Amino acid sequence: MNEFIVYAKSKLDVDRKLILTYAVIYFTWGMLMDNFGAKVEIARFTYWWQVITVYLIYMIPISLLLRGLPFHTQYAYGLVAMALLEFGGYALETSYAYPNNMLDGLFNIRNFSLGMALFFALYFPLGNMLVGKIYSSIFKVKS
Repeated sequence: MNEFIVYAKSKLDVDRKLILTYAVIYFTWGMLMDNFGAKVEIARFTYWWQVITVYLIYMIPISLLLRGLPFHTQYAYGLVAMALLEFGGYALETSYAYPNNMLDGLFNIRNFSLGMALFFALYFPLGNMLVGKIYSSIFKVKS
């Protein structure tokens, strides 16, 4: 456990501008995805502010912990994180899946949360790449 704490402290000790970059990108990404999910009636958060709790408070620290790891490793750990989030969101009814949505038709209702977790796990490696590129180009530093 001490090994993980040392690892986590080293990964979370970053420039505040990097955290701000994550916050702007992830908040925007979260609002767009929540609106898209509602517009095409796949799924949505019950409350708009869940974008803050999920994308900023939950996903940014996980992204920082995974940053610098190989793509497949970030995806694998991200899958675990998203599976817990998706399961919890639908179990607690803080996320709403529209009945008979297009993913239910494609994968069936029993696989909806699994499909969502498999998709959203890509956020960690893709988000880290996007934030790294934007951060390094704006602040002229190596990410």
